[in-house]
Amino acid sequence: MGAGHNHGGEAMRAGARHRKPLWAALAVLTTFMIVEAVAAWLTGSLALLSDAAHMFTDVLGIALAVAAITAAGRSSHGIHRTFGLYRLEVLAALANAALLFGVGVYVLVEAVRRFGDPPQVLVGPMLLVAIAGLIANVVAFLLLRTGSKESLNVRGAYLEVLSDLVGSVGVIVAAVVIAMTGWLYADLVVAVAVGVFILPRTWQLARAALRVLVQAAPPHIDVAAVRANLIDVPGVVDVHDLHVWTLTSGMDVASAHLSLRAGAELGPVLTAARARLHDGFGIDHCTLQVEPSTAEKVCDGIQW
Repeated sequence: MGAGHNHGGEAMRAGARHRKPLWAALAVLTTFMIVEAVAAWLTGSLALLSDAAHMFTDVLGIALAVAAITAAGRSSHGIHRTFGLYRLEVLAALANAALLFGVGVYVLVEAVRRFGDPPQVLVGPMLLVAIAGLIANVVAFLLLRTGSKESLNVRGAYLEVLSDLVGSVGVIVAAVVIAMTGWLYADLVVAVAVGVFILPRTWQLARAALRVLVQAAPPHIDVAAVRANLIDVPGVVDVHDLHVWTLTSGMDVASAHLSLRAGAELGPVLTAARARLHDGFGIDHCTLQVEPSTAEKVCDGIQW
């Protein structure tokens, strides 16, 4: 016998009202990211290019937040997609991490190459574009500020934009330094700083995506503690074939077999087990199979 409990998408559906601010911020940052990349090519500024790459991480974060909210809002997954399209978010994150890694490495390699003979930079356009980039980030920051207090998805995008403000300020500082002193290395120093900032974030994004794809237990959930809590449910004498994994960001899933002592009532056991998973670990989607303690454990030989 078994029972399932599915409230996994409730938090994401609750964030649907933040979709318009997310789309607005996405439009602003995407437009300016393209402008900044073109300006970097025209002015020869590596700092602008690295900041454009950094802004791409903002666009990625907001796009993934929109994708998560949209996927969570689907009421029907279809007979061939019983888990919906949630994993598309993870696959997109992994693909974009690879792209970001390439951009970050390119910026660092190009900076090293230029250190021997830094090229002239068109400081005026560089400064104007950097200031416009700062304004674009401030607009996106204000659009997402309210939603960041209510939705983890929106908060992630909000923090991405907040961190990019630093990059825009760095480019402005580099342009001012070059204009006042003629020290061309300022452009390279800022480019390296932003590139170094991008790479660790890229690795964290790739690692998080891979962790979901290999269905490892979420890092914030102690599987041993999950087992102990389920065994402690009145009427349960053993827990086996326990699995905890992440379907997509913000949606953790669990399945387990519960062996019941003789005379234990099925309904109260399942209710208590689901409550412990929800209250103690934030797991709202679980599949629990209950069986008499005398039943043969046919899953014992399965090594996964």
